Amino acid sequence: MCPTFHGSGSSRCPGCYGPDFTTKHPSCSVITCCVKKHHFEVCAQCGEFPCDKFAKRLDSLTDSILTYKNIRHNMIFIKEQGLPKFIEQQKQRMTLLERMLSGYNEGRSKSMYCIAATLLPLDKLSAALNEADTKSKNTKLETTDVKQRAQILHDVLNAIALKEGIELKLRKGK
Repeated sequence: MCPTFHGSGSSRCPGCYGPDFTTKHPSCSVITCCVKKHHFEVCAQCGEFPCDKFAKRLDSLTDSILTYKNIRHNMIFIKEQGLPKFIEQQKQRMTLLERMLSGYNEGRSKSMYCIAATLLPLDKLSAALNEADTKSKNTKLETTDVKQRAQILHDVLNAIALKEGIELKLRKGK
């Protein structure tokens, strides 16, 4: 759900080990170890997970990469529940993200929606979108009034994030 992955232009991220990943990130130690050396799809499939290399990689990520905040949780989920179940959840998150982007993006909300789709619990994310849909209908907003629809979704997502103790945007000065 990374905003850079969903972007366009030359700065668009191809996704971890996606097309042209190794030309943009030739020294990714996780890809080198996990994919190239051990032939796994994800670190969680390794018997040594979580290893020092994984921990060091997580420690090197900055607050500016909010979509990585769940990586440890995601890997543990994959280890315990399996990759197919994780992929199914990711597909559900993508469906919700696509709904947010198609119905609520006034041109400035893609990053927030990507971060929300990544960090909020799936049930809370779905509930937030349903609540925003209901509020939009109850206030009789035109489907073309995307700016007000976006504000409704922002308010709902921020309220849920606050309850969950999750930050959906960077603090000022970072």
